[in-house]
Amino acid sequence: MKLVKGVKNLIEEAEREIEVVSCQKLVQIKNSKNICVIDIRDIRELWKDGRVKGSFHAPRGMLEFWVDPESPYHKEIFSSGNKFILYCKSGWRSALATKTLQDMGFGPVAHLSGGFDQWKIEIGDIEKVKQ
Repeated sequence: MKLVKGVKNLIEEAEREIEVVSCQKLVQIKNSKNICVIDIRDIRELWKDGRVKGSFHAPRGMLEFWVDPESPYHKEIFSSGNKFILYCKSGWRSALATKTLQDMGFGPVAHLSGGFDQWKIEIGDIEKVKQ
C-alpha cells in the first residue's frame, strides 16, 4: 500500500497552519496566569522522563474528548479560556494534536517546537512524576 501522505507531510502541513512556540518563548510566557502547558505524552513517558515543571497531563488519546464540553469526559481546565501550549516527546504528536484542536474551533492553542526532548536540552526545568 502506498500512502498518499506520510507522517512527515502531515506534520509539515500542520506546522504551516498552527502557532509554533520555541522553548525560549515558552520560558518567557509559561508562568503567566493565562497560559496552560499541556503534556500529551503517555503516562509511562511521564513516569520515565518527568515533565515540564507545572504542566498538566492530558493523554493524546483523550485530548479531543477532554476539550469538548459536550463530551462526558470533558475536563474543566479546557473551558478556562486560557491559551494552551501542547507538547509531546519530539513535537510530532503535539503538532498534529494542535492542528486537530484548531480544526475543532478550540483555541487559542499552540505547540512546543522540538517537544520535551528539545526542552530537556535547552531548558531542563523538569519535575519527576511518581508512578
